[in-house]
Amino acid sequence: MENIDSLIVDLVDFFYKEQSFSDLAYQNAYLTLMDSLACALLAVNTKACANHLGPSFNQANVVNGARVMGTAFSLDPVKATYDNGCLIRWLDYNDTWLAKEWGHPSDNIAACLSCADWQYRQYGKSYTIKEILSIIIKAYEVQGIMALDNAFNQVGLDHVILVKLASTLCSCYLLSLSKQEAYAAVSHVFLDGHPLRVYRHKPNTGPRKSWAAGDAGARGVWLAFQAKIEPMIYGNSVTMPKYGFNDALRKGEQTNYNHPLSCYTMENILFKVSYPAEYHAQTAVECAILLHEQVAHRLDDIETIFIETQKPAIDIIVKSGDLKNPADRDHCLQYMVAVALIKGDLTALDYEDNVAADSRIDVLRQRMTITENQDMTADYYDLEKRSIANSITIQFRDKTVTDTVRVDYPLGHRFRRADAKVALYNKFHDALQQSSLPLLNKDFLEDSWNNFSNILNQPFNELVNKMVI
Repeated sequence: MENIDSLIVDLVDFFYKEQSFSDLAYQNAYLTLMDSLACALLAVNTKACANHLGPSFNQANVVNGARVMGTAFSLDPVKATYDNGCLIRWLDYNDTWLAKEWGHPSDNIAACLSCADWQYRQYGKSYTIKEILSIIIKAYEVQGIMALDNAFNQVGLDHVILVKLASTLCSCYLLSLSKQEAYAAVSHVFLDGHPLRVYRHKPNTGPRKSWAAGDAGARGVWLAFQAKIEPMIYGNSVTMPKYGFNDALRKGEQTNYNHPLSCYTMENILFKVSYPAEYHAQTAVECAILLHEQVAHRLDDIETIFIETQKPAIDIIVKSGDLKNPADRDHCLQYMVAVALIKGDLTALDYEDNVAADSRIDVLRQRMTITENQDMTADYYDLEKRSIANSITIQFRDKTVTDTVRVDYPLGHRFRRADAKVALYNKFHDALQQSSLPLLNKDFLEDSWNNFSNILNQPFNELVNKMVI
């Protein structure tokens, strides 16, 4: 469209075009929705997360507002998106996408939930579950395909810029904005200042990484409402010389995509099934657990722990020195491997101070040697493989060594999807049982998990009604 950056036009047109996707994409979309609910229910009783939830400035709920999963809160859609985003992301247990840029496409489910719920409760506009899944698939695709070709991290920008982008598109569509209004909203996404990755890297790793996605999703909803009020399109916000996004923030690098927009991301999404841990470490933790029985009784005899990994893991999660908080620890490869070697397991509780006080963890961290395996890095970027490999070999003081244990694909990878579905269901079931949802709601959601094909045409609001207290 004349005078509007082609990237803005392409993304809005993709979102507003009626289309159907593969059965696999719809099945995975439903798994991501239910898995996000599981993540939220597991996080809702975490005090640090609960402190972020509820009305911003008073104790009044909004009449017929958007609901917050696992709670009784009824809020404006911007704050509800922030809260739902915090819940989904807090434990670092939601699904993942790895490319030139990294991220968690399920972060966009917060905006989908909140806007759809707001539309129904305020205006009686109802969507079917399949319609919402179509929007979720599109949100995943925007974030995932943009991540394939754009490394915002190389100029210090955080990946939640893509959450803001995809959530803005979700919000525009679900809030019934025109395409012209959507062009305006998306042009604002690129005008915004964007979070820096400071809070994801030592010595600053902290809890902001657990609410950053909620913040980005909420901003997307706000931008959609703003465009409805004032639909001016800043058409060259991406490409304007000197002042546009590319020149001002990406040192002249072009922001674009090369892979066609369809449902590639959803078909290949990486679920976090076994361990609440940064995804580049999932296979390393699995290797450590496989070695646990061989080494748990010989921890004092370990001389060196050799870890081979991909370059992104080295860039993101290899850390030395003190780890200050749970957010720091769940992004430290050495910490996660050490706990898994000691315990034969890794849970969200293992990042807390009482576990971190175990002196054996830091002793083992100091004995680790980590190197890049270039073949692992190449397979990581290969679109046909998308592996996230790690290997561990342990040498003892007497110079004997364990076998090298290597895992190329974590349990949530598409190459191990059949096994992952069983584990995802167990994660979902356990989250429901630990939650404060009414028993009838739990039964409804369990039944819904097992009857995917029969509920696609049911109203989405009926499902949301069961996700709240």
